[in-house]
Amino acid sequence: QVQLVESGGGSVQAGGSLRLSCAASGYTYSDGSCMGWFRQTAGKERAAVATIGNGGMISYADSVKGRFTISRDNAKGTLYLQMNSLKPEDTAMYYCAAGYRPTLFSSCARSSFPYWGQGTQVTVSS
Repeated sequence: QVQLVESGGGSVQAGGSLRLSCAASGYTYSDGSCMGWFRQTAGKERAAVATIGNGGMISYADSVKGRFTISRDNAKGTLYLQMNSLKPEDTAMYYCAAGYRPTLFSSCARSSFPYWGQGTQVTVSS
């Protein structure tokens, strides 16, 4: 059974930084692995923030490029999201997700993520 547990959320002032962590258990890393961070606010759909696949395939939402960095420590089974220069519009519930691409030539699309954590709240005040 795959379990994803997020931590590191909290409240911070605009311009500040937070580092989210996601501890994965029961998840098998393979060439087709995809992991990612998504966020959601009330009344809006959950949207991808950053995804990472094996082979260095990394993707960021335009709104976080240059400010957020996704990384993964396979040995520890942990996914990270370093968030710098935070803005009030970054306020959301952040979710960790994991899964697999359908083929090694596929991207880590939303459909690649069947496993989800419970989320961690990030609040950025102006």
